[in-house]
Amino acid sequence: MGPPSRERFGETDPLSRIWPALQVSGLSDTDPLQVALTDYDLAAIDETSADSWRVFFQNETERDRAARELRGRFPALSIATVDVEDEDWAARSQASLRAVQVGRIIVAPPWDAPITIVIQPSMGFGTGHHATTRLCLGALQRIDLQEKTVLDVGTGSGVLAIAAGRLGAAEVTGIDDDAVAIQAAWENLALNPGATVTLIVGDIRTTEIRPVDAVIANLTGGLLIATADRLKTLTNARGRLIISGFQTHEESDVVTAFGGFTVELRTEEDGWVCVTVKE
Repeated sequence: MGPPSRERFGETDPLSRIWPALQVSGLSDTDPLQVALTDYDLAAIDETSADSWRVFFQNETERDRAARELRGRFPALSIATVDVEDEDWAARSQASLRAVQVGRIIVAPPWDAPITIVIQPSMGFGTGHHATTRLCLGALQRIDLQEKTVLDVGTGSGVLAIAAGRLGAAEVTGIDDDAVAIQAAWENLALNPGATVTLIVGDIRTTEIRPVDAVIANLTGGLLIATADRLKTLTNARGRLIISGFQTHEESDVVTAFGGFTVELRTEEDGWVCVTVKE
């Protein structure tokens, strides 16, 4: 959906665009806010200063919902609704997007070099800035992937599959039932010469795939529970299964669904959980 025009706000020039935004001030630790913003339909973030962000939304309804909810979650911050005239802010805000580093892995937009993994920012797929992606990147580095086979379920942007390849995996497959996601992953692979990943459009429950040494499934709590038996069959006897995408209140049900596997590693960030299990 395109941005509203001046005409929508009672002005007369339909070519001059106005974007709904939030001016957020008083920031010290920006990570919690960045994670919270993943719940909304954003257009971009303009980091106007070290302690102030201007967050652009696709529409006023989403902006106003975010304002109400974020004020409750972050009472120490000043959060004001603003309407911003389009003055090439998108290019400026994208140019300020920083790399995210987890252990030995760096996920960055292509203009932020030197880098290890290049991921083109996208509205729909992970850039490494969400807590669950960071947790999975950390978990990947805790297991030996040298010459191993890896399956990334719900690969999205392909960031975790590419990371597995960079960590020494001999064979990596990424699968997603969204063809648009797979297209984004192919584009990101092109930005990472030397990362060898096979990408498949398909449903993990019905697509024929042979078992591998490590399975990564950064999905949702409900989907992990629904596919638990299938994911277990795709993990070799001495392999590892990294699961994330669920919150602490879902943890008991998710872990129970993977009965027969024991928890080897558990990490948590901002209420999100990542668990590595083995048979």
